[in-house]
Amino acid sequence: MVINKGDKAPDFTLRNTDKEEVSLSSYEGKKVVVLFFPLAFTGVCTEELCSVRDDIKVYEGLDAEIIAISVDSLFTLEKFKAEQSYNFPLLSDFNKDVSRSYGTLYENFVLDMKGVSKRSAFVIDGKGVVRYAEVLESAGDQPNFVAIQEVLKEI
Repeated sequence: MVINKGDKAPDFTLRNTDKEEVSLSSYEGKKVVVLFFPLAFTGVCTEELCSVRDDIKVYEGLDAEIIAISVDSLFTLEKFKAEQSYNFPLLSDFNKDVSRSYGTLYENFVLDMKGVSKRSAFVIDGKGVVRYAEVLESAGDQPNFVAIQEVLKEI
């Protein structure tokens, strides 16, 4: 399944690094940027999430929340978040259900790894409608954060 602009965002409930359940529906009424990333502790993923961390005031100024999701275990994500001082939730999609429901799952990734999230970005408005959708085929590419911020300004 592919999620496109204008679609209702599939709701999900995943655990964060504090082992608490976090649901997309709990952000109702808020703008949310949902980022899927392949793997913690890898170069491009670290660079991507550090850029979001460093720009968090921009997103706060646009009244937007950030959620980052990967198929890593919540224990791996806990260490990754602590080491990089990320100031937004990292959620574990260890069972790959959410990545699959958003159309962001590599069936076959590098080094024979199966079921890894594609680097992707979705902007979801306060009513749960997708206002921006970007699914990258190349794990080396970064989401278009300028476009994401422009969409956030519009909603």
